[in-house]
Amino acid sequence: MEQRAEGESIRVASEELSQEFKTLIKTDDLNSLNHLQHLILGRLQDSNAVLSHFNEFSEHCFAEVSGDLSRNTRLLKSMKSDLDYIFLKIRSMKSRILATYPDAFPDESTSEALDRRPDLERPQ
Repeated sequence: MEQRAEGESIRVASEELSQEFKTLIKTDDLNSLNHLQHLILGRLQDSNAVLSHFNEFSEHCFAEVSGDLSRNTRLLKSMKSDLDYIFLKIRSMKSRILATYPDAFPDESTSEALDRRPDLERPQ
């Protein structure tokens, strides 16, 4: 019985509070807010649809390109290892030539003047 009376008093109090809030805010303002919220909801739903379409498009494009990308990545890694091996061989051949013929290559000051290529292994 007490719970019923307590629940009734809470309901009455909430109705009174609701009526007081209704007197504080004009109905036109509430309608305007409601209208603006519906406009914003529509725009957000449109944006969501556009983003979903873009995600599907991006996924499709990535699926088309991913095979080429992985194949080219493997090719570049293979080329790098080949070039590393080639440069290792060139360095060893150069050191053997220098051991046999000390004057075969110019000294450091002359080589800098002759070779103007950038050093690709040194960060700039």
